[in-house]
Amino acid sequence: MIHLIIVSFIWAFSFGLIKQQLVGLDSSFVAAARLGLSLLVFLPFLRLGRIPWPLRRRLMLIGAIQYGLMYVTYIYAFTWLASYHVALFTIFTPLYVTLLHDLRRRRFHPFSLGTALLAVAGTAIILFHGLADSGLLLGFLLMQLSNGCFAYGQIAYRETMADAGDLRDHQVFALLYVGAFAVAGSMAVVTTPWSSLSLDTSQLLALLYLGVLASGICFFLWNHGARQTTPGALAIANNLKIPLAVACSLFIFGEDANLPRLLLGGAIIAASLILHERHVRCASALPEATVGAAKPD
Repeated sequence: MIHLIIVSFIWAFSFGLIKQQLVGLDSSFVAAARLGLSLLVFLPFLRLGRIPWPLRRRLMLIGAIQYGLMYVTYIYAFTWLASYHVALFTIFTPLYVTLLHDLRRRRFHPFSLGTALLAVAGTAIILFHGLADSGLLLGFLLMQLSNGCFAYGQIAYRETMADAGDLRDHQVFALLYVGAFAVAGSMAVVTTPWSSLSLDTSQLLALLYLGVLASGICFFLWNHGARQTTPGALAIANNLKIPLAVACSLFIFGEDANLPRLLLGGAIIAASLILHERHVRCASALPEATVGAAKPD
């Protein structure tokens, strides 16, 4: 459990850091730089000779969606949203995991859809005065695309690795980052104003922190810690970073917020997640049930 707590604190700090240091840089460049550094972290653990070609292609495709497209849209959302908005909106990911899982199994659970709609209602309260602002709506929609990509990746990766024999996560994880870097890097080639790109020391340090620590090392620590704790503790840890990130954004990075509306809307979103988790736990006794995880930063 200590691994999960440490990672949650590191990820909580990352939201405000992105907003303060990296907004203004092309989001595809930031995503590519971060994913490239993460790839370097995992590359020494890659056991390519043990991975058949079909599995390699599958893992790279999953990475392209789960990390590549997810990070590009996630980082771009910071252009339109405060960092505490971005942190709070990652709470939708567990709902999408269940909805996407049901869709892949060609079944429908109205309760899951109901909890998702309740979370949307909580979001509307938080953004009440900004609902007519196309920028805020665009940021919110970008976060939903990002959450959907990460939710898809969780399901696809688990299903793929179930048939991977005795291969361990750290032995294949670099392939996900190969696919992710290919997507973000290709977009960066087109969208980044390379001739005018300039990074100061604080931005370079922020990219190193996010790429090496927040993504690279923390993803490994998260996977390691998740295997050593109970499902209930893991569900709590998955969402621990959200209140921590909101607190960091408001009290460390000095963002402004309507606290009563934030607390009310956040409580409604949290209630939707609690109802969702209870529903998933009840369904876990049934075949092919799944429990979603909130998206890490």
